[in-house]
Formats: sequence, structure tokens, C-alpha cells
Amino acid sequence: MHEDDIAVLMRALGHPVRLEILRILAQRAENCCCNDVTDCLSLAQSTVSQHLKVLLDAGVIERRSQGTRNNYCVRTDRLAAFSRAVGDYLSGLDGSDLHCDRQPAEAS
Repeated sequence: MHEDDIAVLMRALGHPVRLEILRILAQRAENCCCNDVTDCLSLAQSTVSQHLKVLLDAGVIERRSQGTRNNYCVRTDRLAAFSRAVGDYLSGLDGSDLHCDRQPAEAS
């Protein structure tokens, strides 16, 4: 996963409501529509729809049509890849591989 992909997912997951939506979807498995999520939150359906769109566009969830309903589910494969990528990326920032020519600022 490239840095751009990591950044897209971080932005999508960077809102408390979207994290709550992911939790709701994970608990309800594959048969969860927008109204089901709205019933669990004190938000308007249009707001929930917008948050679902952000998660969908980032590839964190997927939509499956069943008749007139769109059901959403978490893409666990995508989240697992994100988790590994972030772990690898952050482990590279522990300072062992970084070399900076600047000296730390002295306290005045």
C-alpha cells in the first residue's frame, strides 16, 4: 500500500462518526442499510449517507444492492492491509533509520 493510499484511508477514518459507523457495520455483518445505521446514531439520514460515501470511496466498505436496498459491509481485507501498512510505515519512523543533519534546538 502506497503512502497516498494510507493517507486516503486515514482521512476516511479520521472522523468519530465514521469510526462509529464502521463499528455498527462490523457488528451487524452484511445486512446493514443506511437506515439501520441511522437508527443507531442521532444523526440525519443525509449525514449518515455522506459518511457512508466517504467510507465507500476510500474502499473501507462495500455496497451490495438487494432489491431497492443498498446494504453495506466492512471490507476487512482492506482494513487488514491498511493496518499492516501503517504498522510498517510507523515502525520506519522510530528513529533508527532516520538521519537528520539538524541539531535539536537548545533550550533558552
